[in-house]
Amino acid sequence: MMEKIMDEMEKRKIKDFLAVENHGFLRVAVVIPRVYLANPSKNACGHFEELKKVYERGAAYAVCPELGITGYSCGDLFLSDALIRSSLAALKELIILTRDWKMMVTVGLPLTVDEMLFNAAVTFLRGKILAVTPKSYPPEYREFYELRHFAPAREARSKIISVLGQKVPFGSDILIKSAKRPDFVLHTEICEDIWVPVPPSSMAALAGATVLANLSASNITVGKSEYRESLVVGSSARNLAVQLYAAAGFGESTTDLGWDGDGYIAERGALLRKSGRFSGISTHIIADVDLDSLISDRMRQGSFRQNGFDNAREFRLVEFSDSMGNSENIDFEREIDPHPFVPGNPQKRDERCREIFNIQATSLMKRLEVLPPDRRKIVIGVSGGQDSTHALNIAIRAIDLSGLPRSNIIALTMPGFGTIDRTYRNACKMINAAGATFREIPIKELVALSFKSIGIEDAESFVSEVGSAVRDGRSDADTRRKKSTLENIQAWARKHILFSVSVKEGGFVLGTGDLSELFIGYCTMFGDHASHYGINAGVPKTLISYLLRWAADTIFAEESGFRESILDVLETPISPELLPPDKGKITQKTESIIGPYELHDFTGYYFVRFGFRPSKIARMALCAFGEKYSVGEIKKWLKVFFSSFFRNQFKRSCLPDGPKVGSIAISPRGDWRMPSDASAEPWLDDLDKVPDTISG
Repeated sequence: MMEKIMDEMEKRKIKDFLAVENHGFLRVAVVIPRVYLANPSKNACGHFEELKKVYERGAAYAVCPELGITGYSCGDLFLSDALIRSSLAALKELIILTRDWKMMVTVGLPLTVDEMLFNAAVTFLRGKILAVTPKSYPPEYREFYELRHFAPAREARSKIISVLGQKVPFGSDILIKSAKRPDFVLHTEICEDIWVPVPPSSMAALAGATVLANLSASNITVGKSEYRESLVVGSSARNLAVQLYAAAGFGESTTDLGWDGDGYIAERGALLRKSGRFSGISTHIIADVDLDSLISDRMRQGSFRQNGFDNAREFRLVEFSDSMGNSENIDFEREIDPHPFVPGNPQKRDERCREIFNIQATSLMKRLEVLPPDRRKIVIGVSGGQDSTHALNIAIRAIDLSGLPRSNIIALTMPGFGTIDRTYRNACKMINAAGATFREIPIKELVALSFKSIGIEDAESFVSEVGSAVRDGRSDADTRRKKSTLENIQAWARKHILFSVSVKEGGFVLGTGDLSELFIGYCTMFGDHASHYGINAGVPKTLISYLLRWAADTIFAEESGFRESILDVLETPISPELLPPDKGKITQKTESIIGPYELHDFTGYYFVRFGFRPSKIARMALCAFGEKYSVGEIKKWLKVFFSSFFRNQFKRSCLPDGPKVGSIAISPRGDWRMPSDASAEPWLDDLDKVPDTISG
């Protein structure tokens, strides 16, 4: 019996973990039915058929086009009592047909209120009309003459109206909020309302709306689609919100105009979905929007709150308790990029690389500029690994832009007990090919002296003992302590030499450690952690390789020897080279010790950028990486990340200066302030919600 109970509990855990809506996502849809002009009954059927498709795909909310129940281009027929009555009957039929659905719907139709006709959006759920929103700014210019038929929202006298026997809030000042999903707060507006300088949706967002829906007709002209897209994406960015947009499609009158059926779903400045235009049939788009992320941004962006205070406007809140959406949704209707720091589009990736390269190079130029002319030198350790190679590339670019000789770069190779021939040769070749001042200073003698000072008389025997333990796979406490001693003393020796050279020669030490290492503290305190300027502090490991290849193909394309060395570095396994090699090969492969950098970068991005909980990050990672990692592997490395992140905050609390290049950084003077003695327990407890395996 107990075994059966435990089995059921595990099944429930898996089901809860996989359910998309349990992780702050909401499935929304933009529905664009084919228009049957001035035929509300047929339009209601068309709406229903297309709405049914998105409901069956698990949508919690769907918005349809402006005046979609009648068609937008009815002209003076809008003033006909027959059309108005027929549209109400069609609305009633649509509400009845969808009353058992857990999907909220907004449709457009003409509605008579206070002896005036309004272009209205009606929102309903499970047979109940929640609100009716009239259009605030009916256009009256060029091809538009809506004021001929419709009154603007401000002329309405009634705040509560009767629609199909239901008492319903009426106005553009209504927010619809879910009691069960308080992160879902809907505001609707109609077409022109989003085109004006101060849209009603902006006021609604400042008042708490998270999902902004625009019902539009919007005929198509050359260039208009691009402008619509910029409006929609810009609205989602400016308002830190989800912006939905549904434009009328095929079937509207083509007497003087054309129609394309343009639809968008945007979130915080990112376009998630876009409809195929000119289809000639009914269509829809659907996406899982992340309400957690926009709420996180609103909490962080104090100026958003201040702007809301300065532009406060009273909104009426309509709260509903019915459930929305499908808790059985286990597949994302959303692309989740496994590499959030690296654009997937090659052209955008090259643009990103150029931008980052220039940010780093010009920042380094400024550091050089403030030094006395005779001290404008850069001291850098070059290991033959990716991080130091990229830092060297930046140093060369900064020196070139400053008009200084490359000999002002004093580049050191400091072979130690873990250095292999391949990395050593690459380091030497790069330094010489770049025209930098070459220095080779082995660290074994200094390390042996440090060993002797702490009671380790025979350095070679100690190193050999550690090497044997590594090859044998031993991980007892004594072995771990000896490994740590060997690794850290070598790192301190190298940094000691670098600072010593900078004192003797002038100039400053350029750090090479990257953002990924700082996430989990995989660096030696005051070893590779320290420098006069941490040039790579804002660049994650997953981006470094692209920056190297881009620099090789663009900045250094004409320097063949240097370029070849960069490309060979890219083929070398990532390693700090602090443990003895095995028959000339690297034994200390970083990712086999701490986990895949791409997983750590993914976690670091969503944790630092949005504060997401580990279980949500795990669910997103499972989607993003597909079959590359099992849920058990993801959980394992998430535990490593969060344990290490909290344990090593003290290293981030005293970082050297370094430029921020992307949306996040962890400098204590910039994005990230955290006590070094904080507990990771709440995050590790949340990680327990992630199953160890997913069967079936």
